[in-house]
Amino acid sequence: MKIDDNNGDKNRAGQSGEEDPGRRRFLIRLSVAAGSLIAILAGLPVIGYILLPVARRMHRQWVSVGSADRFKVGDTVLVSFKNPSARPWAGVTAKTGAWVRRVGDSNYIAFVLNCSHLGCPVRWETASKLFICPCHGSVYYEDGTVAAGPAPFPLQRFRVRVRGGQVELESRAIPITEAT
Repeated sequence: MKIDDNNGDKNRAGQSGEEDPGRRRFLIRLSVAAGSLIAILAGLPVIGYILLPVARRMHRQWVSVGSADRFKVGDTVLVSFKNPSARPWAGVTAKTGAWVRRVGDSNYIAFVLNCSHLGCPVRWETASKLFICPCHGSVYYEDGTVAAGPAPFPLQRFRVRVRGGQVELESRAIPITEAT
């Protein structure tokens, strides 16, 4: 009497934990599909964060910062206003400001508060007629150009107009590290 060795091998393979090749292929494909789905779900916020600024239209609006009589020729004055592009939940952080200088009867220059190096707020020193960044020592002349580094660019400017006796700035999102 002859015993079939092939059946014995199949039984031993099933008992030793080896899986059916069809089942193994299915589990591999299921694992790859689940991993891909998780990677896509984790990557969507990153892709949105990168592409949203490109797709979103910048909100610009003229904002009144005071009457023209408030600004004397040659003086640089700190003004504050509510940023119209801020989100409703921004709270106090929606308030922003600018340095406004009257350079003639109807000519004004307005600079953002932030240094072009890392965005620290600059202050105006009347005695030296310089904008100074207290964080890393950048210095700007009264026209906003860089006097001393590490600032790579001049101070950003707002567009300014006088309408109905009011000085208005065109508010916008301020890119800190961009040349004008």
